[in-house]
Amino acid sequence: MTEQRRISFSPPDITQAEIDEVTEALRSGWITTGPKTKEFERELAAFTGAARVAAFNSATAALECALRALGVGPGDEVITSAYTYTASCSVICHVGATPVLCDTAPDSYEMDYDALASLVTERTKAVIPVDIAGRMVDYDRLFAALESVRNLWQPASDLQRAFDRVVVLADAAHSLGAAAGGRASGSVADFTAFSFHAVKNLTTAEGGALAWRAGAFDSEALYREFMLMSLHGQTKDALSKTQAGAWEYDIAYPGWKCNMTDLQAALGLAQLRRYPALLARRRELIERYEAGLADLAVDVLQHYGNDTAGIDTTRSPEATSSASTELNSEDGTHEPIFASSGHLMLVRLPGKSSTFRNALIERLAGDGVSANVHYKPLPLLTAYRDLGFDIADFPNALAQFENEVTLPLHTLLADDDVSYVTAVFIRAYAALEAEGIH
Repeated sequence: MTEQRRISFSPPDITQAEIDEVTEALRSGWITTGPKTKEFERELAAFTGAARVAAFNSATAALECALRALGVGPGDEVITSAYTYTASCSVICHVGATPVLCDTAPDSYEMDYDALASLVTERTKAVIPVDIAGRMVDYDRLFAALESVRNLWQPASDLQRAFDRVVVLADAAHSLGAAAGGRASGSVADFTAFSFHAVKNLTTAEGGALAWRAGAFDSEALYREFMLMSLHGQTKDALSKTQAGAWEYDIAYPGWKCNMTDLQAALGLAQLRRYPALLARRRELIERYEAGLADLAVDVLQHYGNDTAGIDTTRSPEATSSASTELNSEDGTHEPIFASSGHLMLVRLPGKSSTFRNALIERLAGDGVSANVHYKPLPLLTAYRDLGFDIADFPNALAQFENEVTLPLHTLLADDDVSYVTAVFIRAYAALEAEGIH
C-alpha cells in the first residue's frame, strides 16, 4: 500500500482568476448587489438557455421565492421526493403549504413517476423534483405524469393561471451544466433553482439562482418581483439609488433579505468562465473511478449516457436539440443522450447493510479518505417524523439509502488520488467481507 494520503471530500477549486475577480470588486467600491450580480445573472441565463435568471443568497431562497411568486401557501400542497436534502422540502413548510413526499422508484434515486400522478390532488400547486448528483431527472416522464392529471389543476393566482398543469420547480442544486435530450438544466423545468454553496461544482461561497423558461407571463415583471422579495420589498436597490436624484424609494410589502452580493457574483463569474473545463475534468475523474471499481460488486450512478462528447451545455436547448438522440444500431430505436454535471460520486453496495456501509466509511476515514452519504431520506429525520411521515411508507428510498456511500469527487483531485481512493475502497470492502460483516 502506498503512503497514506489525506483526501478531502469536496474542497472549493479557487484559482488566481477568482481572487483577481473578487479583488476587482473590492477595489471598485461596490460590494453589495450591483453590476457584477447583474452580469452574473445574464451569463447564467446564456449558459443555461433560460429566459431569465434571478440571483439569491442560496438555492433555498430561490426555491422559496419561486413558491411565493406562485402564490403557494396555506391550504396548498407541494410534492417533492422523500430522497433529498431538507431544503427541497423545508421551503414548502416556510410558505405554509403542506409537503407531500413521493417514494423513489425501486433501485433509483429519482421519485417514482408512476406513483407521482396518484399523489396529485386539486390542492397540488407544484412538484419539486431533485437532480441528485448532477444528473437531471427524467423530465419527459415527469411532465407526462402531470399531464395525465391536468383535470385536477386548480390555479389560484395570476402566475399559476399561466400554466395548464401543476408547476414544475426543479431543485437543481447539483445539476448546473448537465444536459439531457439536448436540453440544458435550467431550460427544461418551469423554474429551476441552482446552488453555489462552497461544495458545489461552481461556487460563490454561498449563493443561488432561479432560472425560468419563457411562458405566458411577463418575464421582466417576474424578475422585478423577485428583486422586491430579495430586498425587503424595497422598490429601488442600492444600485438604482446611486443615480442622480434617485434616492427616494417605497416598500411595496414586508419582504425578505436574500440578495446576492457583487463579491459573491465576482467569484461566480470567474468560476463560470472556467466551468466547461471543470465539467470536463469531472468527467475524467468519474471515468477513472468507474474503471477502478469495475471489478467490484458495486453499482455506480451512471453520469453519462451514450456518446455525450457532442453536447455543449454552454449553448441553448435549441442549439443542442440535434444531439438529443442517438441511433441504437441493434434495434433501430433512438436512446436519449444525457450528461450529468458530475457533482457526486454515488456508489451503492448491493446486498450490504447500513452496518457494512458505515463500517466501510470508517475504514476509509482511517486511511485518510473522507466519504459521505447522500441522502438520509426525509422521513428518517426528526423534523419530518414530527410532521407525520413514516419511513415504512417509503421502502424504496430507505433501501436506496441504507447501502449508499459517496466518494470524494472534485477538481483538485489528481488521477493518482482517485487510484488511491479506489485502492483503499477495494481493500476495506474485502476486509469487511472477510470479517463476516454484511
